[in-house]
Amino acid sequence: MPFKPAAGLFAIGGFYFCYFAFTGLFQPYWGVYLAALSFPAWQIGILTSLTQINRIYAPAIWGWLADRSGKRSLILRIAGIGGVSGFFCLLFVHGFIGIFAAVWLATFFWSAALPLVEGLTMAKLKGDSGRYARVRVWGSIGFVVSSVLAGYWMQAHGIATLPMVVVLVMSGLAICAWLLPEAPAAPASHVHAAGFRQIIARREIQVVFGCCFLMLLSHGPYYSFYSIFITAHGAAKSSIGWLWALGVMAEVCVFLIMPQLTARWSVRGLFLSCFAVAGARWLLIGFGVNSMALLMLAQLGHAWSFAICHATAMTYVHKHFAGPHQGKGQALYIGASFGLGGSIGGMLAGWAWEPLGGTWCFVLGAVVALLGWLIAAIGLPRVPRPA
Repeated sequence: MPFKPAAGLFAIGGFYFCYFAFTGLFQPYWGVYLAALSFPAWQIGILTSLTQINRIYAPAIWGWLADRSGKRSLILRIAGIGGVSGFFCLLFVHGFIGIFAAVWLATFFWSAALPLVEGLTMAKLKGDSGRYARVRVWGSIGFVVSSVLAGYWMQAHGIATLPMVVVLVMSGLAICAWLLPEAPAAPASHVHAAGFRQIIARREIQVVFGCCFLMLLSHGPYYSFYSIFITAHGAAKSSIGWLWALGVMAEVCVFLIMPQLTARWSVRGLFLSCFAVAGARWLLIGFGVNSMALLMLAQLGHAWSFAICHATAMTYVHKHFAGPHQGKGQALYIGASFGLGGSIGGMLAGWAWEPLGGTWCFVLGAVVALLGWLIAAIGLPRVPRPA
């Protein structure tokens, strides 16, 4: 069927909403759910990192299949059904091995979805990070809605109901996956594009991927233990949802004004700013956990450490990976950052949490973020901006 702009963007926005509504449940409450089942910290670190571990290799498999077959819509439908099936198993298993197997299966399929949709969106919008941000904002809205409502739901009905809520949201994601169209055909000029190995050998793309790896590595304590850390210092479960939502609401605001930001500042400058803000954010959480005001201020930094970082990285990815390499490029970006960086960060946080304590784990996260700033500052070339 032909790619109709209005219908295509509507379906893509709906997908982002459901995809990140699931994330709005899983990120804030999955660690709390596992802690309620009395898992030790090292097992929590592994189980909270499984979604990221699968992002290391699974997107590459699905991206290769999509680029080779051209059947992105079919693969997305399979991913939706497989994701629901895996998470459905969580209703019946409570031990470490059973939960590990269920989440591994679900996230193997789930991880296929986002890189393919990101490539579809950027192809439709011709690499415009400003317009991309305004479509992607629906994911942020989905995250806010689910994390806030879930906070009150868990407060009233208990954290044990989390798997049931996850299955319901993932069912919505599977439905949305059926509505997504095929990507528009690549322009003829991309038929003889550079080889994939030539692209990944470019210094700029290596620096961007390396820095995104470090950014997600620095997020390890946050994604795995933030909710546990603040509840241990007296925060209510309903406050968890609002704090996570505050960060994503800041993300929404930045996504909406991204066209103005990219018109005023260079992509390189925006990318660099993300790492400085991330370092400050982790220090605020580590040393300000007893102050709700400081925790709220730190959450506003999510607008940089995620939204601007992701939007600018997408610009670099779209710039280098075109035509037949689109799916593989998106998969490599997701694998290097959210996959490898996120999983290693989560597992390292799990191993270090008890001997070092939460505060010093967040300090180490800040050091990693500032290392990313240094590498980007040295490695990314300055591009003259047009008058």
